[in-house]
Amino acid sequence: MSFTDQSITCADCGVEFTFTISEQEFFAQKGFSNPPRRCKPCRNAAKAERNGGGGGGMGGGSDRQMFDVVCDQCGVQTQVPFKPNGAKPVYCRDCFRR
Repeated sequence: MSFTDQSITCADCGVEFTFTISEQEFFAQKGFSNPPRRCKPCRNAAKAERNGGGGGGMGGGSDRQMFDVVCDQCGVQTQVPFKPNGAKPVYCRDCFRR
């Protein structure tokens, strides 16, 4: 299949961007049948928002509120990203993984 550069208008910001031949080849290789709807900066922003921002991963700079708790299994002081209501046990990272 032969590809040519395509001009596409970003669905988010309205800026026109080029869907390059190499990007089209990559999309075809991955089995994607639709062209991108967003320009690269808007795709990256949407991805960061979906992943909670902060570069992905735990504690990646996000300002999420943390709550101090005591692990119900081992008794260690820890923090969790939700406010426990007492209805269910709360575990530290190590006990939760077991």
